[in-house]
Amino acid sequence: ISFNPDVTYFKPLGVPMRELEIVELTVEEVEAYRLRHLSNLEQKEAAKKMDTSTSTYQRILYSAYEKIADALIKGKAIKIIKN
Repeated sequence: ISFNPDVTYFKPLGVPMRELEIVELTVEEVEAYRLRHLSNLEQKEAAKKMDTSTSTYQRILYSAYEKIADALIKGKAIKIIKN
């Protein structure tokens, strides 16, 4: 994993953290998302960069998709968990 975020929380504007549910994304999930959507890599290339199989990469990426969608649609905070 080459991505190490400085910012690890995102939340809806105007809602106190104490009132929000939190969706936790792993650094691996964020890295998979970053490689696909910011670096525009195909799954095989991204999997190679993450030193994993294509099927494992796809599982990590789809987990990120589900969590991000859940947070955006339901107004939850996102926390990136650093290892």
